[in-house]
Amino acid sequence: MQQPEDILHAGNSATPRKLWSIPEFRRLLRTREVSAVETVTALLDDMRAKRELNIFITETHDKALNQARDADKRLAAGVPRALDGIPIAVKDNFCTKGIKTTAGSKMLAVSRKSEDGFVPTYESSVTQRLLDAGAVILGKTNMDEFAMGSSTETSYFGPTINPVGVRLGFDNLVPGGSSGGSAAAIAADLAVGAIGTDTGGSIRQPASFCGVVGMKPSYGVCSRWGIIAYASSLDQAGAFGKSVRDVAAILDVIGGEDQKDATSVSSLSLRYEAALAQPQKKLRIGFPREIMRLKATADVESVWTAGQKIAQQLGAEVVDVSIPSLGYALPAYYIIALSEASSNLSRYDGIRYGYRANAPKDIIDLYERTRAEGFGEEVKRRIILGTYSLSAGYYDAYYLRALKVRRILADEFSAVFQKVDAMFMPATPTGAFEIGAHEGDPVQMYLEDVFTVPVNLAGLPAISVPVSRDCRGMPLGLQVIGPQLGDEKVVQVAAAVEAMTAH
Repeated sequence: MQQPEDILHAGNSATPRKLWSIPEFRRLLRTREVSAVETVTALLDDMRAKRELNIFITETHDKALNQARDADKRLAAGVPRALDGIPIAVKDNFCTKGIKTTAGSKMLAVSRKSEDGFVPTYESSVTQRLLDAGAVILGKTNMDEFAMGSSTETSYFGPTINPVGVRLGFDNLVPGGSSGGSAAAIAADLAVGAIGTDTGGSIRQPASFCGVVGMKPSYGVCSRWGIIAYASSLDQAGAFGKSVRDVAAILDVIGGEDQKDATSVSSLSLRYEAALAQPQKKLRIGFPREIMRLKATADVESVWTAGQKIAQQLGAEVVDVSIPSLGYALPAYYIIALSEASSNLSRYDGIRYGYRANAPKDIIDLYERTRAEGFGEEVKRRIILGTYSLSAGYYDAYYLRALKVRRILADEFSAVFQKVDAMFMPATPTGAFEIGAHEGDPVQMYLEDVFTVPVNLAGLPAISVPVSRDCRGMPLGLQVIGPQLGDEKVVQVAAAVEAMTAH
């Protein structure tokens, strides 16, 4: 068998280190050309060496090695599971039994009951499916606090550094958010696959910034049970990888109906990897004409041009489409998401678990100080705005109106997908920005989500694939968007896009 350093330095030593794809890794593990323990040992060493990137909040060394040993035993016995021995990084808002889970917040990182903070006694449905498939969980990745942010800067543990930027000589660029740690883990070759959540772009935006592939499935495809909630009608688990096929392999495992989640899609049989082997018919690709009105930057134009060129190379029919309400998506999203966050985060009161203020004078003082001290500034801002939107006298003017916009937007998307198979849109207005670039101006940070939030409002599947670079050489992603439950078509088209840009 190869030694760990051979595994991670395969190929020309002058080129950046890269891990194999999941399908190739599967083959090498099953033919016993490499072992899970060797691979995981090398990755754990690398995680220690790259701690300055601040990618992981918690590293699960002992558990990962035990899982790798179990995988090697099954592989040696000829009874492999779908992801046996595959090293996976997990965003820190998935509850993991016996492993500290913080959601990037002091509220859960610090606890009067445990020095380790909040340690769940149960496993989220998504991570349980990974474990059942034989995956090795390397650790819990950094994220914006309670998934509220687009840069991983709001984390109680400090920001993650974009590994692509570091390779290009920039040590102060964000990886995106809120799943910035998961995207960075793939970009830094610290994991073969990763999972995250996407409420308004939190998988696709960091995938774009870090030059990796990231997909948000249709709402309800992946169970939300055991995920620390931000906005329940928008949150959706998804996956990161170096390729579309890697993402498909993970989604095949974590997707599917879950009786513990009432919003889980029933009787659904999506097969992501199998879809990649199916022949493609002539495609019709839609390009929404409203995109340039939302935010016309040089980077947007670059991705827009690349998308049209790729569509032509694929022999697709390029269709000019219109989504008139696209410009209203961002304000509607923030009203709905923040209103739901206000409700979801009311449970953090210092009584049952998590952080608790010291020596409170009375119950009111306990509530006020616990929440004031336990939540970061951005989370408190969003709770206040959400509570305002739901308050008497403003519910109809804000929240109810936002729900109507959401319905109109979903109907417009549905009408467009009667004419096209998929839509192409930029994932982000620009490439990765500097840490602190939007400090003191939350609206500018919210505008980073302008191209991603419409998909969440409509509950559609979308994937970000790197197709271009900005003037610094930082990656830019193209979104491939499909109709609701059209996930298989999305991965098919994304794989075709990836093939066109492989060089």
